Amino acid sequence: MMIKSSLAWIVIFDDIPVWKPLLTELPLIWICFCLIEWFAAKRRLWLYLGLNLVLSGIFFAAIMYYKYYGVIVNYHALAQVNQVTSVKSSMFSLLDPYYLFIFADILIIAGILIRRRIKLGGTERPGRVPLERRARRRIASVILMLSMVLCMLNIYPNRASMSEITQAEQMGILGYEAYTILADRPDKPVPLDQIDQNHIDEIKQTTALPAVVEEGAAKGRNVIVLQLESFQNFLIGLKVDGQEVTPHLNELAAQSMYFPNFYQQVGQGNTSDAEFVVNTSFYTPPNGAATTVYANKDLPSLPRLMSANGYQTATFHTNDVHFWNRDQLYKALGFDQYYDIHYFGTEDSIAFSASDEVLYTKTLDKLEAMQASGSPFYAQIISMSAHHPYHLPEDKKSLTLPERFNNTLPGDYLVSQHYADQAVGQFIEGLKERGLWENSVLVVYGDHLGLPIYSLDKTDEKLMQEIYGREYTSADMINIPLIVTAPGITPAAQLEQLGGQVDILPTIAGLTGVSLQNQLYFGQDLLREGNNLLPERYYLPSGSVLNDASLFVPETGYGDGTHYSLADAGRQDVVPAEPDQEKGTISNSLTDELSVPASIMPTERNQKTTSSAYITKEQYERALDLLHLSNSYLSQLPNRNDAK
Repeated sequence: MMIKSSLAWIVIFDDIPVWKPLLTELPLIWICFCLIEWFAAKRRLWLYLGLNLVLSGIFFAAIMYYKYYGVIVNYHALAQVNQVTSVKSSMFSLLDPYYLFIFADILIIAGILIRRRIKLGGTERPGRVPLERRARRRIASVILMLSMVLCMLNIYPNRASMSEITQAEQMGILGYEAYTILADRPDKPVPLDQIDQNHIDEIKQTTALPAVVEEGAAKGRNVIVLQLESFQNFLIGLKVDGQEVTPHLNELAAQSMYFPNFYQQVGQGNTSDAEFVVNTSFYTPPNGAATTVYANKDLPSLPRLMSANGYQTATFHTNDVHFWNRDQLYKALGFDQYYDIHYFGTEDSIAFSASDEVLYTKTLDKLEAMQASGSPFYAQIISMSAHHPYHLPEDKKSLTLPERFNNTLPGDYLVSQHYADQAVGQFIEGLKERGLWENSVLVVYGDHLGLPIYSLDKTDEKLMQEIYGREYTSADMINIPLIVTAPGITPAAQLEQLGGQVDILPTIAGLTGVSLQNQLYFGQDLLREGNNLLPERYYLPSGSVLNDASLFVPETGYGDGTHYSLADAGRQDVVPAEPDQEKGTISNSLTDELSVPASIMPTERNQKTTSSAYITKEQYERALDLLHLSNSYLSQLPNRNDAK
């Protein structure tokens, strides 16, 4: 058990002393052993084997969950178990063979026990008289008391730590799991009558910006929201050996309002959580996916807001609507229609279902019909072909990368996103051909990160450093693009203000002139408001927050957290340091149509600093207040009558 726990620690934690797993994991293991000795008179070896399997499963789950999410798994993640079979290719891609060593002894011991039982014909093996049970229980009692004291010394002083990673490191992985089960008490919610938009605005403290576009300039236009799977911001303008990785989105960004300083705000539900945040302007819950925690409510939402203003609403996703409980989510959001695998079929499948090409082609048919009805529409489209682990069929690959990118996660990622970009180009052409382009607002953004830092091996890290010209950081990881275009209305401009997915709803409302007077929301209109504050709830420790200057990541709290500068985070005219000529070149630049200040070397961006001048303690506490207000409001809403 100590070898297994040490393996988990090596994967999850950095620079760990050899004695640390021994001090933190062993006491709880001994507690479990002592309970078996106390209460089991027979078949103790089988009970030990069962306990071994459970504890090994916890260590294995902690490793795999960390490799994907960068946080420590807890019992709330059990709600996601039914999703695992649908993303098994992603799970297998993260599995290093030596992780399975955790289960090796179980198979061996089980084989020995079964063989012995068969040999003895199912009877107990005769032999030495075991240690008298009373004496054995006395020994177990002493060990139990000592172990419980050590567990309390590990757990009690670290209860207030904001970072789950820090808690697990100080309590031990098993101690952390026990603590989350025994001490999980939700914070007392703020009463509903104390939550209103004025209160939220006071906490956010936004400032006015010169309006980029007149409010309501796109009034009456269709609204098309395109959510791109695993699409990170560094892809915009990226060239490898002179090849544009995303030429169609580069062109779109150059002709639109492009927000490079834009960040994901998803939780455990990943893509489905992005749908939730964008459509509600609320934050994800403290634990679990929004699609399971909040989907039984009637949520304040963009579909309802647009419906109240005469819009038809629909959402399009090629997967099964029951995946991530979307059938309930879409009812909670108030969409008029949803289209899933039953509409798109399984032809030309990539990842879990029909390709992006099929998605866009069949969606265009519905959009054209909706426009012909005479009423404007709001449509959200969820792409999926560029899903982790980015195993694109050979006939879909059209980007040729240098040999050093072959069979690497970044290489597969770039190839998949190049395909996704081609499909987007076809979709835009389809909008123009069918008369939808000139009468619509198109909003494009990434749903969540595609290259988690904790999933990269040494070769991957080197390639990412080559792409960025510096170390690939946590701020880079959660940086996604936002592109907003309304042909004939919106200018071609690179807008540097900070934004997050929670801001999309009020930005669309401002552009289309839809009133938010009776709508509660936590975002802000990026075309009119600045001084943003973005709380993060997943992929980074709880309490992480961004403002216009930096990303703050806490340890036990504010006092020992780390600030990462976001200076020049949005500069996409940067040319990273070029590798040796024989390796080819990588650059990152947008077209000259964008008005971008002089190049800033990327080494000036996202660098760690010990200064507290970026995020103040007051801002940190305001961000936590926003998260608490959001969950307080949604958790107290009455359940829908038709909720499952």
